Amino acid sequence: MKNFYALFVLFPICFWAQDSKIDSLQNLFSKAKTTESKLELLDRINEISDLPDAILSTQKGVYLSAKAKDKSWMPKFQEMHGRNFANSLELDSARLYFDQALKGYTAIGDKKGMATTNFKIAWVLKKRGDLKAAMQCDLKALKLMEELGDKAGIAGANNRISHDLGFQERYGEALAQAEKNIAFTKANNLETELMYAHIAAGDATIHVNRFVETFDHFTKALELGKKLNMHAATMVDLHNSVGNANKKLKRYKAAVAHYETALKFAQESGYTNGLGTVSANLGEINMLLGNYPKALEYHLKTLEISEKSGDLQNLTENYSNTSKVYEKLGNYPKALEFQRKTLKIRDSISKIESDKAMSEMLTKYQSEKKEATIAAQHEQLSNQRLVNWLVGGFVILLLGFLVFGYRSYRARTISNKLLEAKNAENELLMKEIHHRVKNNLELVKSLIALQSAHIEDSATKEAMIESQNRVQSMGIIHQKLYQGTNLGSIEMKDYFANLSEGILDSFNAEDRIEIEFAMENLELDIDTAVPIGLIVNELLTNSLKYAFPDNSEGKINISLTKDNLRELVLVVSDDGVGKALGAISKGTGFGTQLVQLLTIQLNGVMHENSENGTQTSFRFKTKMAA
Repeated sequence: MKNFYALFVLFPICFWAQDSKIDSLQNLFSKAKTTESKLELLDRINEISDLPDAILSTQKGVYLSAKAKDKSWMPKFQEMHGRNFANSLELDSARLYFDQALKGYTAIGDKKGMATTNFKIAWVLKKRGDLKAAMQCDLKALKLMEELGDKAGIAGANNRISHDLGFQERYGEALAQAEKNIAFTKANNLETELMYAHIAAGDATIHVNRFVETFDHFTKALELGKKLNMHAATMVDLHNSVGNANKKLKRYKAAVAHYETALKFAQESGYTNGLGTVSANLGEINMLLGNYPKALEYHLKTLEISEKSGDLQNLTENYSNTSKVYEKLGNYPKALEFQRKTLKIRDSISKIESDKAMSEMLTKYQSEKKEATIAAQHEQLSNQRLVNWLVGGFVILLLGFLVFGYRSYRARTISNKLLEAKNAENELLMKEIHHRVKNNLELVKSLIALQSAHIEDSATKEAMIESQNRVQSMGIIHQKLYQGTNLGSIEMKDYFANLSEGILDSFNAEDRIEIEFAMENLELDIDTAVPIGLIVNELLTNSLKYAFPDNSEGKINISLTKDNLRELVLVVSDDGVGKALGAISKGTGFGTQLVQLLTIQLNGVMHENSENGTQTSFRFKTKMAA
């Protein structure tokens, strides 16, 4: 079992946002006339954006390339979008887009794209604990790189295979592979892959207790990283690795310095994967230094990240070290709980090691519990004799009340703790459900987008876009639920802002239509938020389609308030051309029917005013979130 935490195979991405350059590129994007120009600019924006903005840029790229049916750009943006999700540890979404990218590259015979995507699929598989399938993907990528004669790609594949051998505890083979790759990269002047080859060699030597060599390899890798001005994610990896080497050499002060530098890089760049790994190492070194409360703080933070992402590969070690900290703190029930989790998760990804440590811990806990029970019984007997001698039956009766009260209190305490644990488990399950629903809705939206890209009829294509927006309006709600702290409610102003951004993007109207939100923060329960979101989605869509002809500029106002009668008042207005009295409705009328049905569902009434644009208002007799 490993006794250190390493980051294996990072996905390169620039985590340092360059604001002025991004603003310049965004300005060029808004003025770009062709789809090809927009896609090229989005590619450049992605490479210099921090992770949240990078996800938005690649999402636009996925949509625009699909809309243009560009078979060259589509898999590239799918691969980039998956990479951004992977760096956020959203592994399900990452795998979805990697699979789409691999299919797209295969269809056009792009072997380089097929190889790089196989690398990334292998990374996700390692995170999921499927080491055999991961190595198969890395070997496929190596074969493709060899067919292309791509020396940098061949070196990258060999570095990954060295890591694969290490994860299977074949450390001698892993080291031989890494040393061979060091010679190859030096001979071909491949400094970036040489850096990764030193990392692979360091990871192998640390497992066979050749710590001086480990320090030498990791230090050379760090020097190369600084020379090459590597991105933040790689600098997290490099400082973390040097910290591991110093820890093994018992240079704890130097190790802490490198870990804290790595943690700073990870926090400032929003690099979730690195944040979890470095927190784990800080937890372990604080344990070595005897600072157990601080160690527990870091390990619990690591567990929060690993459990949320489903990172099975590191969960085994995370649970094990958390168990050890609890044991040092004398909390043997918690130590035993996490040791059991360790064995359970290890069994799901590899062989189960000896359970001797668990047995010893259980024996120690049971022995101390037995001694405490015996001591309590002796004390109770002694007190009882004293009470009988002094005050007789009165005190015995009082003691009976005390015992009853203690047992009742203890029973209530145990019951409350069980309820708290169950509530926490249910909350985690609910967040997972909302996360999966959001991912499924995102998949549905992507499928509709792909289908609409093949449709020529403009009316049908408009209907498909409207369907995408309806799915998106529901998906945003589930995203807010699993990301927020209150699983029962949605903050509507922020929700409207996210919804409006997506709809404006789908109509390419960001530069000419301004949307204002004249409202305070207001939380609603999900049963109310979903239909109101769909109503606003329909009204925004109608305004963008009909209120501003010939790509004219305009403004849309949205407000949702609560009046003194505890009724919800929703108003959506625009300063467009308005609607003539008695004019025939445009479109299919489905959106209007949907709004009417949702208004009835919320026990509401609707009023429409077409003076100076169009204003649609609603009053709903419903409840706000608690």
